Amino acid sequence: MATTISLNNGGRKMGNSMYENHCLRCNHVVYQVDKIGPLKDFTFFHQGCFKCANCGTKLTLKTYYNNQQDNDDKEVYCQSHVPKTGPGKLDGLSVGIKQALNIPKPNHLVNDQIRGSGKGTFDVEALGIKTALSTPKPYEPEQHRNRENMAGRFDASALHIQHGINATKLQRNYKNAADEAKIEEFLDEETQRKLEMRHRAEEDALYRQFAKKRAEEEVTISQQIQEEWEKELERLTSRFQHEISMKKSRKFSSDEEKAMTLRLQREKQDLEKNMTIKLDRKKESLTRKLLEQERQATAELVDKQSKEMMSLISEKLVEYHQNLEPIDDRRLINEEINTTIYPSQAPPPCPPSISKAEIYTDPKVFTHIDEVAINVAREDQHTFTDLVRLLISPCNNDIEKARAIFRWITVKNLNTMQFDDNVNADTPMGILRGIKHGTESYHVLFKRLCSYAGLHCVVIKGYSKSAGYQPGIRFEDNRFRNSWNAVYVAGGWRFVQCNWGARHLVNAKEVPRPGSVAKGGKSDSLRYEYDDHYFLTDPREFIYEFYPLQHEWQLLKHPLTLIEFEELPFVRSLFFRYQLYFPDDKDTKAVLHTDSSGAGNVRIGMPTRMSPSLIFHYNLKFCGESGSEAAGSDTFEGCSLKRYVMQSVSNNIVSFRIHAPTYGQFIMDIFANATTPREYLTGEPMKFKSVCKFKILCSRLDTVMVPLPDCASGEWGPMKATRLFGLIALTHQEALIFASGSTVEIQFRMSRPLTDFMASLHKNGVEEKKLLKYVSTFVQDDIVTFFCKFPDDGQYGLDIYTREVALGERERSSNGSNGHHHEKQFLTHCCKYLINVNTKRI
Repeated sequence: MATTISLNNGGRKMGNSMYENHCLRCNHVVYQVDKIGPLKDFTFFHQGCFKCANCGTKLTLKTYYNNQQDNDDKEVYCQSHVPKTGPGKLDGLSVGIKQALNIPKPNHLVNDQIRGSGKGTFDVEALGIKTALSTPKPYEPEQHRNRENMAGRFDASALHIQHGINATKLQRNYKNAADEAKIEEFLDEETQRKLEMRHRAEEDALYRQFAKKRAEEEVTISQQIQEEWEKELERLTSRFQHEISMKKSRKFSSDEEKAMTLRLQREKQDLEKNMTIKLDRKKESLTRKLLEQERQATAELVDKQSKEMMSLISEKLVEYHQNLEPIDDRRLINEEINTTIYPSQAPPPCPPSISKAEIYTDPKVFTHIDEVAINVAREDQHTFTDLVRLLISPCNNDIEKARAIFRWITVKNLNTMQFDDNVNADTPMGILRGIKHGTESYHVLFKRLCSYAGLHCVVIKGYSKSAGYQPGIRFEDNRFRNSWNAVYVAGGWRFVQCNWGARHLVNAKEVPRPGSVAKGGKSDSLRYEYDDHYFLTDPREFIYEFYPLQHEWQLLKHPLTLIEFEELPFVRSLFFRYQLYFPDDKDTKAVLHTDSSGAGNVRIGMPTRMSPSLIFHYNLKFCGESGSEAAGSDTFEGCSLKRYVMQSVSNNIVSFRIHAPTYGQFIMDIFANATTPREYLTGEPMKFKSVCKFKILCSRLDTVMVPLPDCASGEWGPMKATRLFGLIALTHQEALIFASGSTVEIQFRMSRPLTDFMASLHKNGVEEKKLLKYVSTFVQDDIVTFFCKFPDDGQYGLDIYTREVALGERERSSNGSNGHHHEKQFLTHCCKYLINVNTKRI
């Protein structure tokens, strides 16, 4: 059912909850590309009509004024002709302004939103309040966009002052982080949009060239295939006629003639089928070739246009700063501008002076910026000017601008966007037609949007350890070519990889990560998650996955060679999210060579604060030809390869001791997940993600290795019991126990209530049920003791299980009553020991 919306002025009724906006001056419809407003009482103007009502001087959002004496006067004026407010007049708005001015300023920094221009004068425009009051936010519901009854109800939140205070968390750590001038203060939309329209005309001409060349090439290929098909058809027909004439001279039967005719028809059909396949393959090859050429041409055009946009913004910004002070002080201002404002020319590549952690440590500092980007992404814009101005409207510095663009791209999920067959340049989706046609990548789009925000950005080409890569692979061809960005923010070049940071679906039962956004606010099924690692990534971390063709764009003090890059361990973003590291950094390579016994070791360090919550697992499988075993297999002679790896934790170092069972190459994939004791004790399945991967190369094997006892997967030793269950080992602190007698007694102390302890012994070649009688458990107060008696010498594995005491059980034990019934938790694996028993005396 159609609905109607009635506005105070200029509004016209339309169906489906839509409305037209009319210019206050000429009363004609105002369209998005030529619109200024909403202003006072939801008024709109054409850009050409936005003039002083008195003298006709052309105005901008920066230079216009409203009549403060008459609320019914909706006209706009220049500074010279605006009716002046009499002395001593106070109203709701004035009170609101006074309250805003009295809000304490954070540290010594100045917020542009409460900073006047000129010689200390303050007015509504200087305070940035007028825009905040009259301009609807793109993400606000329609019913909240009206200014009705807003006088006298302004606080720090309404003035975006609270956001400015929060932003200082980013500003303390670099010199150029003071609030920057908003783009609308020094560059009006009309000027920027005019340049964009010229750029769009250039792009349209380029796309027409693409279409023309594609059509010409396809016609050429079709003609070639047609000519080839006709020649082959003529050859078949000629051969058939020759065979017929030869047969007729020998008086062959009509059945033979029919058989030959059917054979000719089949051969024609096969020929047509083959020619069709050949044509399709040629077209596919042509498409790939032309697409690569089109991408290159598009990137070159965007590069040129970005420089022009940056020149325009830099020019207007310098003019703006020069006009802030009297002419006599301009020389001093120029000197200050050169050291404080964003550079007009892109600086040369060099390592950043501060790390990402010194800029921010928690993505939550961008909560407001991210929310704006997410909401802007829900709608489509006609121009890049509109899009970028919406994105950066709440931004106070260059970092926040880059963040808003990054989040918009990662939320927009351009890889899965659905386009109409005909995407015209003047439609909302027209600005992304390059994405639709495949001629524009994430990286080129990011660069383009950065230029509209006044940020220097480059596209870097090189190699990446992307899908399909395995440790040890050499970068000898174009299989792993990739592109990414570097953007100049916080006084230095920073890496951004929008494609790898883009959102993806994950299971909601996983442990929440910083930077996750629930789909539709739901948290019980699926959610979207972006990867914050790929925003402003530190060069020392980025180099593990990306290698630029130009060495200077490594942004490292000591650049790596391509061979050194290939030898770096293959790590994932989660490796850095958990702040993991390699204690044996210089000796840890992508390819690990075992010793003569088939042994090798991988060690990973973790920060102290993460060690109580991190859980590791691994997977070992064959890589390439390894004897009779197929590549990708994770078993050897019917035994899992996991049993040839011993995982243990000591002093915040997790070690993986590998013993290759045979010659060959193996892939060792190490996984991790962060959890809490409460989550782990539920026994719910956990999804682990890869943090790093190695190739294990065994070229010599002097010792026959046997698998470890078939215990539960995961780490050996008591550290897991201490971290997750609060069980403190009293007798055996290491994973490996050497027993010189036939019995072993292992004791723990409980630091919180646990119950139903169970232990089981394992030994290769012996059924588990036969060993049940050789292990027993005894609990007294908070001490848990496990008694193990071994029937024979050899290597045993001891698994220990327990569960937490439920609330109902605690009530029953404390008051002796039955208490309230609670379903028991399943027993959860607690820890395991490897016990070598040798009772023989030397």
